[in-house]
Amino acid sequence: MKKSAAVLAAAPAILSSNASAAEPLYVAKNRRIKQSVIPWCFNPMPVAELAKHSAAMGLKSVELTGPENFPILKELGLVCALTGSHGFAKGFAHKEEWAECLASLRKSIDATAAAGFFSVITFSGFRRGLSDDEGMKNMVDGLKQIVGYAEEKKVTLCLEMLNSKVATTMKGHPDYFCDDIERSVEICKRIGSPRLKVLFDIYHVQIMHGDVISRIRQHKDWIGHVHTAGNPGRNEIDDTQEIYYPPIMKALLAVKYDGFVGQEFIPLRDKVTSLNEAVKLCDV
Repeated sequence: MKKSAAVLAAAPAILSSNASAAEPLYVAKNRRIKQSVIPWCFNPMPVAELAKHSAAMGLKSVELTGPENFPILKELGLVCALTGSHGFAKGFAHKEEWAECLASLRKSIDATAAAGFFSVITFSGFRRGLSDDEGMKNMVDGLKQIVGYAEEKKVTLCLEMLNSKVATTMKGHPDYFCDDIERSVEICKRIGSPRLKVLFDIYHVQIMHGDVISRIRQHKDWIGHVHTAGNPGRNEIDDTQEIYYPPIMKALLAVKYDGFVGQEFIPLRDKVTSLNEAVKLCDV
């Protein structure tokens, strides 16, 4: 996509304003992994500012933002790789939540398709006493009501698995129904549409299961999107935590994953520097 002269002129300034002359910011050069970033982790940084930093580092996307920010992304040569929708508090595990979720998804699918983007996130919501069998049936029956519309609009729904072990806000989601990658993939298999896949969040998979690379290989055909974060803590993906990201990125390439990898960690240090370090680690 053609970038405006103003944007191209701004990029060097962004780089030089956040790095010393001795150690400029890393700009993705291999770009075999299409990297993205999620704004909520970088609050209170405005989406427009995050987008400018991202473009300067060679990222491809700023995701989980709304149509109001699509014009600035396009101006910077970025996409929104994954559009937000109804949020994780409600989902398809409970029939009484279907109507609200379906309305939100239709709106997001329409905006995503109109912009020429690709995917929309969806969730299971919480278990609240549901058995596995009942929850699975509800998930399948509910998502069947929207997946045909996604197919028509050529937009992929990505069902996110979240961990239910960590009780800290936005680091875990106790009682979340799709807290198991196998359960999440099984829902997709039962529906059997190329427009319904899982959001493989490496941080959440590590907490609930571990053995991340084996699960990437096992579920490669059902992975529609990927998120990162360090564990423990959901912070930087550096040597302070237990997940080593370069071989995981190489595993994604080995199974011919061609989707996006969204940086969804909560920085403890300078936000731009931490994002830049993550970009370098994942640019295998």
